[in-house]
Amino acid sequence: IFVNFANIQRTTRRKLPFGVCQVGKAFRNEITPGNFTFRTREFEQMECEFFCQPGTDLEWFAYWKDFCKNWLISLGIKEDSLRLRDHEPAELAFYSRATTDIEYQFPFGNGWGELWGIADRTNYDLGRHQEASGKSLEYYDQEKGEHYIPYVIEPSLGCDRVALAFLCEAYDEEVVGTDKKGNADVRTVLRLHPALAPYKAAILPLSKKLSPKAEEIYRELRKDFMVDFDDAGSIGKRYRREDEIGTPLCVTVDFQTVGDENTPADNCVTVRDRDTMEQVRIPIAELKNYIAEKCAF
Repeated sequence: IFVNFANIQRTTRRKLPFGVCQVGKAFRNEITPGNFTFRTREFEQMECEFFCQPGTDLEWFAYWKDFCKNWLISLGIKEDSLRLRDHEPAELAFYSRATTDIEYQFPFGNGWGELWGIADRTNYDLGRHQEASGKSLEYYDQEKGEHYIPYVIEPSLGCDRVALAFLCEAYDEEVVGTDKKGNADVRTVLRLHPALAPYKAAILPLSKKLSPKAEEIYRELRKDFMVDFDDAGSIGKRYRREDEIGTPLCVTVDFQTVGDENTPADNCVTVRDRDTMEQVRIPIAELKNYIAEKCAF
């Protein structure tokens, strides 16, 4: 990003402040790999280099701290499970004015683990590239009529770690009654935010005789959403399977949907909510908008 700063700024004609993001593999010379996903030589990383005017960097640093924390909360991480740890002066890199780690309390090991690092890197990176290349990486501020090297705020997030945090936060075992033997009936649920759920909905025909109609609905919905189709086993077991993989909505096609020679089809389906297990009857024509509203982020 730093090497391409001048090209990006010139071709996009962006004025400060602006950010450049990337997602990809990162590598490090880890002498003692281990500790699950926390010490590996190869990992997936998302980062943003946010370029701003010198003197405004600490203001933007505070903005990104707040933004990153709220983004995690908006996707289902409980605020009690997060903490922001500001680096002490002795910890700071020599070029950094401020650095904060957003940590999550994992339910294993030592508990707190770093998810996100937000650092005020000043103009160190662009300055070093300019020095080594001999090419100017200065930005011309038309409003101020001056050239300067922008400062950089860098939020850097580990994809593997945050995915693990979302899974830990979402996993739940809920007692919903007793089984036939009198034992506790435990429902395993992955309460993922709908935006994170692999499948947004599952289409479940009550009987295999209803599969043609269910497949018709499935084919229409998959144009807009990742949806699952399952017609094997009892409807209760299929609900539980979808609960375990975090599917937020189950759409059940029943005999009332298609009707018969004595009863006209109502062209409605029953939609079950994963978290509350409540069910509502919805016209098929309104199903797409209903799913979009429930999965909005």
